[in-house]
Amino acid sequence: MFKSLAGRTAVVTGASKGIGRGITRRLGVVGCSVLVVARNTAETESVAREIMQAGGKASAFRADVADESAMKLMATTAVERYGSLDILCANAGIVPAAKLEVMSGAEFDKVLATNLRGTFLSVSACLLALKRAKGRIVVTSSITGPITGYPGWSHYGASKAGQLGFIRTAAIELAPAGVTINAVMPGNIATEGLDGLGLDYIAKMESSIPMKRLGTVEDIANAVLFFASDEAGYITGQTLVIDGGQTLPESLMALEEMSK
Repeated sequence: MFKSLAGRTAVVTGASKGIGRGITRRLGVVGCSVLVVARNTAETESVAREIMQAGGKASAFRADVADESAMKLMATTAVERYGSLDILCANAGIVPAAKLEVMSGAEFDKVLATNLRGTFLSVSACLLALKRAKGRIVVTSSITGPITGYPGWSHYGASKAGQLGFIRTAAIELAPAGVTINAVMPGNIATEGLDGLGLDYIAKMESSIPMKRLGTVEDIANAVLFFASDEAGYITGQTLVIDGGQTLPESLMALEEMSK
């Protein structure tokens, strides 16, 4: 299915770790030239090396998605290095925790600046090149915000719900140019961010999922690759929940009934 991606250029923001790293590596495996974008130079270079050592094409680019000029330079650099910009994976995001009674306006603004405004800035900067390529945009949203909530993440949830509102209007505007924009919505995914939380914590997370396991970064990456492929060319403004059924049970009792 993903053979149509070979030879295309992909830009992935927030690519140095977690889901972003998984997306980036999968794009490299299927033959994309990948611009690995994140704020940490050493980590972006490490991911780029992984792809090159596996026989793919990749290079690092240090940038903060909240910086408009950096996003414009990111798009220009992708075209200069690889000749086109066919796929944008707007994945960058931050997840600080603060409950409402202690959250400051600055903390709220910082999350939206990265997660929501950063999505807009990365898309806006890449638009000209994406229109030339009739390209694909895939946004990493979340089940948290659009579907579920979690104490301390009201700013994060607002930003992730906002991304979905953004893609629906963007899809209408970009359709005449042949550019599609869709979003993946991960549930609980096993990443290095869970390191140190302990087996009990992970077991509790798994117990809330009908499939009884955490998702992998590859689970998310495969969905991203589908949205980026020719096979998904008639899909735009849509979302795909990838959560092992986590959002389906109406109550804990529904999960208990599974084992009877």
